[in-house]
Amino acid sequence: MKSMNRRYLFPLAISTLLLGSCRKTFNPSTAIDEKSALSNAGDIETATVGTYALFKNEGYVRSGHFLMEYPTDEVAQGQNSSDDLTRAYRYTHLVTSSHPELFWGQAYKAAGAANRIIEVINDDASEDLNQLKGENLYIRAMMHFNLVRIFGRPYSQGSGNNPGVPILKDGLTDSAKATLPRSTVKEVYDFVIADLLKAAELMRGGSKGKANPFASKEVAYALLSRVYLYKEDNARSIEYADKVINAGRYSLLTGSEYTNYFRGVPEGNKETIFCIRHVKTEDRGFSAIGSMYYSGDASGTGLSQAFSGWGEIYASKKYVDALNVNPGDLRNSFVSPYKVSGVLQLNTKLTPNTPMYYINKYNLQEGIVNLSSPVYMRLAEMYLNRAEANAKLGNAQTALDDVNKIRERAGLTGAALHTTASVAASGKTILDVVLEERNLELAFEGHRAYDLFRNNRPLQRNYPGSQVVNGNVNQTVQPSDNRVIFFVPQNEINKNPKLTQNP
Repeated sequence: MKSMNRRYLFPLAISTLLLGSCRKTFNPSTAIDEKSALSNAGDIETATVGTYALFKNEGYVRSGHFLMEYPTDEVAQGQNSSDDLTRAYRYTHLVTSSHPELFWGQAYKAAGAANRIIEVINDDASEDLNQLKGENLYIRAMMHFNLVRIFGRPYSQGSGNNPGVPILKDGLTDSAKATLPRSTVKEVYDFVIADLLKAAELMRGGSKGKANPFASKEVAYALLSRVYLYKEDNARSIEYADKVINAGRYSLLTGSEYTNYFRGVPEGNKETIFCIRHVKTEDRGFSAIGSMYYSGDASGTGLSQAFSGWGEIYASKKYVDALNVNPGDLRNSFVSPYKVSGVLQLNTKLTPNTPMYYINKYNLQEGIVNLSSPVYMRLAEMYLNRAEANAKLGNAQTALDDVNKIRERAGLTGAALHTTASVAASGKTILDVVLEERNLELAFEGHRAYDLFRNNRPLQRNYPGSQVVNGNVNQTVQPSDNRVIFFVPQNEINKNPKLTQNP
């Protein structure tokens, strides 16, 4: 991939925002006037749409995806790239790496914009205004949680006492980050949890909850389930997963609806809890997430590199082999092997050559090749959060029941389903089985590296990719390795002497 130095102008509007029973249309700018007064509900509503727009920016959504997903064993880079994303994949981070800097800056912009709205709405405000305050609390929590995932060590390492990230508390704007020290991982988690609990209290849920491109009570509950799981508070992770599962708002897609999960209009998807909505006018072409994973036509037929995208990052052979243990697994539909006359093609720019297993989870929305509304949380994760937490609490059959629900949805039956006896006979633990299912189900969605490292497990690559050194395809990254997290951007440290660098 060639380095993308051009600046692209994208319409960052979210076309519709539901407030109460009224439908209104906005076209917000990406730049919210810091001096403008948020003096009425209309101003606040418009500014909130602008806050959502800030984390649709390339620097957040695209760079963030590179940082969360490319360090996994689900993907293989087929060739070295001039883009800094190669360093994320190979664990050769620099203090001047571009994508961490872009993500850091944009996440704090969104958190700062949310703060402007949070501070002008009293808790005794109207139901509509409290909904907007809750949405901004959710956004602020989401920004801080993703920042601490990327730049702070897993909570389980040191019980959260390692350096985290600066906390942009009430009343602080984006510029304040240049004056703040790093809080501990625990302090960031506590801040995130407090924001999410407050957000859930203020926002509507159930039939009155907003559609999945916006925050609602259940969206806050879903992120609480994930945060508590990462914190190893298993009982509370189950509690909030239950709240989402039992809310009646969501259901697991099945059959062709499932195999076409990422191709439809997001608002019509009953499994998606929260996504980052992109409308048709926001097709980012070669700078989209999906352009790295796929090159082909709108029918889903893979074609040569650079036809519609760079097509440089593939499903790893390790992942494809795991999926093909059960060839009828419907999740095979999310991997599109690039074949010519029935022959799988190899990327020959590396030795050994890399199989070109295109990934289509970030392509083909509404028939547009590179259009995608990245899914941040969906119902399947809630079942798997609950399964992992129950496995750790010793509730083996309950954990397997949730795992099997996900496997049955994927079209698996009979011997492909797990029992406590079959797990014991395999020599695996219940947690092994849960993590394997998370890998199969949530692949390419930014979970895998965190699932391994927070559970004190190494990441092991044993397949062709740009990590190969002197013909050795094997790469092992231990959870204690310094590079399981990224450097704080040097540019930020230069501006803020209170910041310390990761070792």
